[in-house]
Amino acid sequence: MSHILLPLLAQAAPIEVPPLTPGMLVVFGIVGLALVLFITEVIPIDVAAIALLVVVVALEPWTEVSPQDGLSGFASQATITVLAMFILSEGIRRTGLLQMIGDQIIRLAKGSPRKQLGALVALAGSTAGVVNNTPVVAMMIPMAVNIADRTNQSPSKYLIPISFAAMMGGMLTLIGTSTNLLASDVSARLLDRPLTMFEFTHLGALVLIAGGTYLLVVGWKLTPARVKPRESPMEAFEMGEYLTELHLLEGSPLAGKRVDQALVELGLDLEIVRLRRKGQVFDPPIGPKELQEGDLLLVRTDPITVHELMALRGIGLAKGQTVFRDEFEEGEEPVRSSVELVVLSETPLVGETLRSLDFRQTFGVSVLAIRRGRGILHRQLKDIELEGGDTLLVHGAPDKIQRLSQDRNFIVIREVEKREFRRSKLPVALGILGLVVAAAATGLVPIVVSALGGVVAMVITGCLRPGELYGAVDWNVIFLLAGVIPLGIALERTGGAEFLAHLVTAHTTGWHPLFLLFFFYLFTALITEIVSNNASVVLMIPVAVGAAGLVGADPFSFLLAVTFAASTPMLSPVGYQTNLMVYGPGGYRFTDFFRVGALLQLLLATVTTLGIWLFWGV
Repeated sequence: MSHILLPLLAQAAPIEVPPLTPGMLVVFGIVGLALVLFITEVIPIDVAAIALLVVVVALEPWTEVSPQDGLSGFASQATITVLAMFILSEGIRRTGLLQMIGDQIIRLAKGSPRKQLGALVALAGSTAGVVNNTPVVAMMIPMAVNIADRTNQSPSKYLIPISFAAMMGGMLTLIGTSTNLLASDVSARLLDRPLTMFEFTHLGALVLIAGGTYLLVVGWKLTPARVKPRESPMEAFEMGEYLTELHLLEGSPLAGKRVDQALVELGLDLEIVRLRRKGQVFDPPIGPKELQEGDLLLVRTDPITVHELMALRGIGLAKGQTVFRDEFEEGEEPVRSSVELVVLSETPLVGETLRSLDFRQTFGVSVLAIRRGRGILHRQLKDIELEGGDTLLVHGAPDKIQRLSQDRNFIVIREVEKREFRRSKLPVALGILGLVVAAAATGLVPIVVSALGGVVAMVITGCLRPGELYGAVDWNVIFLLAGVIPLGIALERTGGAEFLAHLVTAHTTGWHPLFLLFFFYLFTALITEIVSNNASVVLMIPVAVGAAGLVGADPFSFLLAVTFAASTPMLSPVGYQTNLMVYGPGGYRFTDFFRVGALLQLLLATVTTLGIWLFWGV
């Protein structure tokens, strides 16, 4: 161990930084543009990535990236493999495997919140090693909320740990996250050494055990209980002042008009979410229905608008009709008619408004409120641009709610009625996934071939239907990967990565390689808080590999440090998609992630750095 105990400021020859070239300046400018676009999200990230691809190719005389090179991201093994893994993950999801395990968790850990948390963390971490961690968290959010409801616990206590565990579990195998596959592609290009299936499993297991222990011992105390136990959606969204029962009186000018027409003529911030007529109840969509005298209407509006309505002829408060509202809040139907939906960050809905989406007509439900972080929005909902992580409180007929639970743009937080899973296909789907992993791990065929073969097998065996393949793919991630790969190529060919490597090492002269490795881990983790994990891998690996070469360290060790760091940014809800997915359902504050994740980030940086030194050396 004597080489580890060398002085931190050992004498070393000064490292000269090479001169800047026009090509480097152009590429650095494009990288700066990429950072601005990724941070501000003025356009969707996947569109920004394609725009960057066009810019890189258009400036070929300086970037040295030809059109063929620019399009290589679409043909990259990493891109194709990620696409195939999305489909394989969907095949596993359709069997209901996680729901079955969730039922067992409730049965075995009932009455002990700490045991429930341990089981959820273990499930999220272990499953994310073979199924992409994003769909794992999507499936586990309603499971965790259901467990919390049935055991009188706050769901907030479970959701951040589930996200963190899934992030760490993604580092168990090559296919755990798209970041690993992209890192393998970059490693093959720079070091002629693609990552194998279980190349870093032992390190991933060490990280998961250390991080999981932290979440159970320290994280449990630091994770706040923001959402009250068994709090109904109406209570959670503070709807008390924003639901009013109205009565259409005799002679009302609205009688005889369609609901949608009446709303336009009134011109108020008002939405009719339920209509009762002679004992019969109508849920959305009710726009085409014709209003009649005596109708009872449950409306979503604010107290000021209620006063304006009371000044109109033929409209009154539905006195003595509180049962109507009570039924609405309790939800007598076999399927909940009021549920919370999380808008996923990488969907076409982000940036749109309820008006531009014609949300009520498209999905057949009314939006009653929007929760964004800790804030709850009740007014002018139709003109609010949706953001990833927004939680919508919606109301609609049972069949519409059931359809929403199948829509991949959303996560329905609380469970609706039991879905029709293909449980009989579970052994087949697991067998296919096992063969994919085994074929790639043994080197029988490249992972891209085994993954695509698994996709074909899923369809042939009936685990997936042909029409379900395209909906299973997160196309935003695919286009992001294809778009950022050429930027990495430009950074390498122009010497930009070498320049940055010299710049870093010139300012860390005398550092022991182990501390330089620790620095790259922390710096990558911080960068990933503001740009996507895939972008940070493409930008940071060439720099880290170059720096390792300059100080005589093992480039592969530095590549691993960057890869692990890019997959575990834990300081904010925007650092990783799974964090954003739990942000709204947990009712968290932005700082809650830092509160729970800061110590964990330092722990993982230490464990990963020492683990790399122990297993591979530096």
